[in-house]
Amino acid sequence: MKTYLVGGAVRDKLLGLPVKDRDWVVVGSSSEAMLELGYQQVGKDFPVFLHPETKEEYALARTEKKTGLGHSAFSVDTTPTITIEEDLLRRDLTINAMAEDDEGNLIDPYGGQEDLKNKTLRHVSSAFSEDPLRVLRVARFSARFAHLGFEVAQDTLELMQHLVNSSELDELPAERVWQEFRRALTEITPAFFFITLRDCYALGVVMQEIESLFGISQDKARLSLLALTKAAELTPDTAVRFSALCYELPITHEFSLIKNIRKLEALCQRLKIPNDHKELASITCLHWDSCTAITLHEAEPILRLFEDCDALRRPERFQFFLLACKAIRKASDENEAHIDFRNRSLLNLVKLCQDVDSSAVIEAGYEKEEIGIQLRLLQLEAIEDYIKNLNHED
Repeated sequence: MKTYLVGGAVRDKLLGLPVKDRDWVVVGSSSEAMLELGYQQVGKDFPVFLHPETKEEYALARTEKKTGLGHSAFSVDTTPTITIEEDLLRRDLTINAMAEDDEGNLIDPYGGQEDLKNKTLRHVSSAFSEDPLRVLRVARFSARFAHLGFEVAQDTLELMQHLVNSSELDELPAERVWQEFRRALTEITPAFFFITLRDCYALGVVMQEIESLFGISQDKARLSLLALTKAAELTPDTAVRFSALCYELPITHEFSLIKNIRKLEALCQRLKIPNDHKELASITCLHWDSCTAITLHEAEPILRLFEDCDALRRPERFQFFLLACKAIRKASDENEAHIDFRNRSLLNLVKLCQDVDSSAVIEAGYEKEEIGIQLRLLQLEAIEDYIKNLNHED
């Protein structure tokens, strides 16, 4: 029995990046032997075990054979005679198909180290085209390493196009598409996920709503990806990043002033995107322009924005909304100090409106809907006083 450190840990170590997770492959063993050693089995499709002390994942060396359509239609062989080279052969990219033995020796049968040097994302073998999920995985690695200068090899891009043309991408479960989508949103340059998918004609298959932006206006599409890039610079929160990406989805054509979120709703429903992402993206799509048009000179537009965004009941979500709006405005080169001043003022005004005391309204004898009307007048008054003080300080 021999164990090898594999995959991302080896790759990131060679790149000089922090190693976050360590995965291991075990050669010359069996499920029974692993269990006898105290490992806990967690894998369903193939044997994966948790180390009894470190809880790191140890998988039996395996080979795979495609048995049908889709990313999960494979038969798996984990016999003890399978070598580390055979196990690495089934992996997606050469930079992920390296291993290190217990003495620190590098096992690199498919040129991963050379591709790291050349900053190339290249498939390991023609078996790459058997798994449609790898189209999304390559796009995600593009988002992870684009800032280092990595590019997808042309022959790999052609295999990705082949997978798109074969319609196998249609077989991917929505949950797996969203899983790769969400993980791409966490990367340093998430826009390259969508750029790479578009380069291999996959974006229109898995996310036609995002692809539609390019058909409406190249400028709108460019600004959406730039807003996503700015959001990635501002926050790791994937809901904010998703909202910045989707902010132009309500536009039906370049000169339309009509807004609806049918495209956003269709995207979220099909990919089963979580509600917090959908809700934040919805208010961003509908109200980002109202927010960025706020001048801090009139109370009514400010309170109306709070009402439209349910800011007084959900101030934390409103804060994330302001971050998405900041990313959108930074994409259009608005002055960051001006954006920050406006956002701070709006958050202060939310707190002021929340603190308005309704007891005096009730004590004055107002009832039912009249209470809401009078409370709103008090909130407008609080906003007006804040604006006056701002203008006085100026």
